[in-house]
Amino acid sequence: MSNHPPQLPPPVTLHSSTFLKLIREGHWEYVDRVGATGAALILALTAEDKVLLVEQYRIPVHAFTLELPAGIIGDESGHEDESHASAANRELMEETGYSAEHMTPLCTGAACSGITTERVTLFKATGLRRVGTGGGVGSENILVHEVPVKSINAWLKKRSGEGVLVDPKVYTGLFFLNHQED
Repeated sequence: MSNHPPQLPPPVTLHSSTFLKLIREGHWEYVDRVGATGAALILALTAEDKVLLVEQYRIPVHAFTLELPAGIIGDESGHEDESHASAANRELMEETGYSAEHMTPLCTGAACSGITTERVTLFKATGLRRVGTGGGVGSENILVHEVPVKSINAWLKKRSGEGVLVDPKVYTGLFFLNHQED
């Protein structure tokens, strides 16, 4: 395997809509988020040692999913130059009703490198304070769960057994929670 990227022809836009662009580059087709500068994913931990998870129906998979609070950065009017940490706090407030005193970046990586250009930054949010009801904005219909860290694995297994899809990024967040450096 070479450490050099392959030589590819210039990308060609196959279709463009309000939020997404379908692109072909060589033999590969992928999606680009129009106007986005990334995505924020938030591992939010309350003072009572509970993790905030959000549940919502996701049309592409035709199922309810359990996820960490998250959102796109830079794609909304008035938020084009928003920092990733500010976007993470805004998304946390919109989805859960909590604001964070501390928003610490943990890692950045590809969301799904075979299908999208999106890069996600995982933040740890602490110093939480309830400032609203949450539930999302617009047509979002988000249910917020506060799950004790000590029983989260059993809770996720139970919900999965009930047919709810657990986003694997939840387990990524839990990895960081369980492997914190002192």
